[in-house]
Amino acid sequence: MPRRSSTAAIVVIGNEILSGKTQDDNGPFLIRELRALGTEVCRLEVVPDEVELIADAVRRCREAAAHVLTSGGIGPTHDDVTVAGVARALDRKVVHHPVLLDCLKSFWTDGLTPARLRLAEVPDGAEVVMSAALRFPLIVAENVYIFPGVPELLRAKFDAVRDRFRAAPFHLRTIFVRESETNIAQCLDRTLEAHPTVALGSYPRFDHPEWKVKLTVESRDAAAVESAVRFLVGALPAGSVVRVE
Repeated sequence: MPRRSSTAAIVVIGNEILSGKTQDDNGPFLIRELRALGTEVCRLEVVPDEVELIADAVRRCREAAAHVLTSGGIGPTHDDVTVAGVARALDRKVVHHPVLLDCLKSFWTDGLTPARLRLAEVPDGAEVVMSAALRFPLIVAENVYIFPGVPELLRAKFDAVRDRFRAAPFHLRTIFVRESETNIAQCLDRTLEAHPTVALGSYPRFDHPEWKVKLTVESRDAAAVESAVRFLVGALPAGSVVRVE
């Protein structure tokens, strides 16, 4: 099945995430931003700082989505192996990019140590995205965007390429219901049978005083969403709808 141009997959990299020492903020941020731009996130993987595991994750994500965004594992230390992992996934060598070398030389006028030189490493043939707002360029290898793990740096670099992910927007309506999921399951089934092009979500909550289930109806087709919402509201038990947003 061909990958749709408006899909993305995210690979979050770091032993600190998997050990619980650091909470990942980048995955949720990227999901929200991509969704708002009209790009559907179809996969999120979290892997440790190991070259082969990173390469495996990138390969899987490239098969699943048009864009792959990695977060973390780039820098001067021993555990910064994301560039090597992406290069292995793409069957490329790791090289020093001349633009990055120039950036490093202008910043460190006293010379480049081996640790500093690691900051110039890219998969062979990679693009570097420059921006006046960035202190250091973003690395893009084929359809893989290699972001840093520091949230402030990731967000700045994402802003530099956000328009690359812009697509037809999603339209969303939300229905709050005071009935349980068990009592409305057949209503949802009937709605999907009548409106197969929409995505229908059902999210129960047990501590809200007014409603028990939040239902979402979503599609890139605004008319399909409105039609499905009318059908669903009519199918739900009388008096069960608290509000529609």
